[in-house]
Amino acid sequence: MHIAEGFLPPLQCAAWFAVAAPFVIHGGRAVVREARKSPENRLLLAAAGAFTFVLSAIKLPSVTGSSSHPTGTGAGTILFKPPVMAFLGTVVLLFQALLLAHGGLTTLGANVFSMAIAGPWAGYGVWRLFKAAKAPTWLGVFFAMAVANLFTYCVTSLQLALAYPDATTGFLGALAKFLGVFAVTQIPLSIAEGVLGVLLFGFFTRVAPTELARLGVTASDKEVVHV
Repeated sequence: MHIAEGFLPPLQCAAWFAVAAPFVIHGGRAVVREARKSPENRLLLAAAGAFTFVLSAIKLPSVTGSSSHPTGTGAGTILFKPPVMAFLGTVVLLFQALLLAHGGLTTLGANVFSMAIAGPWAGYGVWRLFKAAKAPTWLGVFFAMAVANLFTYCVTSLQLALAYPDATTGFLGALAKFLGVFAVTQIPLSIAEGVLGVLLFGFFTRVAPTELARLGVTASDKEVVHV
């Protein structure tokens, strides 16, 4: 999903920075609020950021100019809502661009919008739907994590199609081609990330059941998330 350095036209780089900036600024304020609420939140914020960093640092071969990997943003979205992930995801992407040459600085705005904003909001929407339907918590976790992953790649496809429209079929033709590639390669990864999310929240229910109940993930500290 990380679009490589210099792969987008300068005007589009600037536009994606402008679109992403308000979400990131709002997310920074949300992180401060959550950190001030309780010391336990700081530990979970750190865990959400580390989880995203590790999973999204995995670099698998994909189409030219991008990469394929889990994103890990669904976990923080379920715990703290999407604005927090806009900020944490930006920090993750910035460090990966500087330390791992994964992604780039000029494409940071585009990568932030797809992985730290669009993906988390899509995953959170699915999470709220499952909560409203009173579905089992583990099922909501699975689909929220998987959709946050897959939607990130849909947005990356859109970004690449805008930058490189097909010579004959234009933007829609290029979008269909990029979506075709990402749908095939990313669906198995999104399913695997959903399963990993269920295991992660199963672990959280054993070590921090009260915090999960306080954050609204589980109905009570007795509820267990399991496969």
